[in-house]
Amino acid sequence: MKSKDIAVALFVVLIWGVNFSAIKIGFETLPPILFSALRFAVVAIPAVFFVPFPKTSVFNVLGVGIFLGVLKFGLLFIAMKADASAGLSSLVLQAQVFFTIGLSVLLYKEAIGKHHAVGILIASIGFGFFFIESGENITALGLMMILAAAFCWAISNSIMKRMQGVNLLHFMVWVSLIPPTPLLIISYLTETTDPISLFMSSTIETWLALSYVSYISTLLAFALWGYLLKSYPAATVTPFALLIPVVGMITAALVLGERMAESEILGAGLIFLGLAVCVLGGRWFKAKVKVVQESL
Repeated sequence: MKSKDIAVALFVVLIWGVNFSAIKIGFETLPPILFSALRFAVVAIPAVFFVPFPKTSVFNVLGVGIFLGVLKFGLLFIAMKADASAGLSSLVLQAQVFFTIGLSVLLYKEAIGKHHAVGILIASIGFGFFFIESGENITALGLMMILAAAFCWAISNSIMKRMQGVNLLHFMVWVSLIPPTPLLIISYLTETTDPISLFMSSTIETWLALSYVSYISTLLAFALWGYLLKSYPAATVTPFALLIPVVGMITAALVLGERMAESEILGAGLIFLGLAVCVLGGRWFKAKVKVVQESL
């Protein structure tokens, strides 16, 4: 990867790591499905009246809108309300890395280099350390919902990967028009029949959290992520997401007071190492081959 694109990937990781704490703050006064509906409504309106429809199939817009906006975030937000901590949610959701790579190999016949395989293996071991002391931070139902959300995210990644020549900011604006209606209907049937009173009683912290989740985490970060997925193989891009739980747990510890165990710190170190092998392993291998060739 180019140095510029590595910086872009790390910027997205920072945004999404902080995002989980912002979501938890938003849940203090708004129920999860309603919060998710507002997240996308804020992005889409009034922007869709000024942004042209992206140069892609309407089915791509509908696909990402449903799998990312309705299913992924609906499942994630419900789980985070009562069944999973912010830090552990940021971890489990990164199962999307493995789902995305698997779909890319299956659908796009992408090859995985040896350094990718070794790096993902190391990061996966680190990923597992986070579960050692997770018993009080997630329920079985929460785990299943977040894993399902991760698979929906992987499907969305696969749809975005196949698009070429698409303005991704425009794309995300129109994608954001899809989720609000079904989410608002679900919220009305299952959460509240009087959303206006909840809006009026929400705190400034809730609206700040909603603004961050909408404009920074949804519009900006997903547009940048889509650019990276179009530019590089999934096995090169998606391992960066394994850093999200590191940022997520550090942020949750600082902002929400969630505890980081020694096993989680060790896991974070292994994730960093695995990511370094994934991103830089190809360069190391080429450099080693060059040194051997020059010595002969």
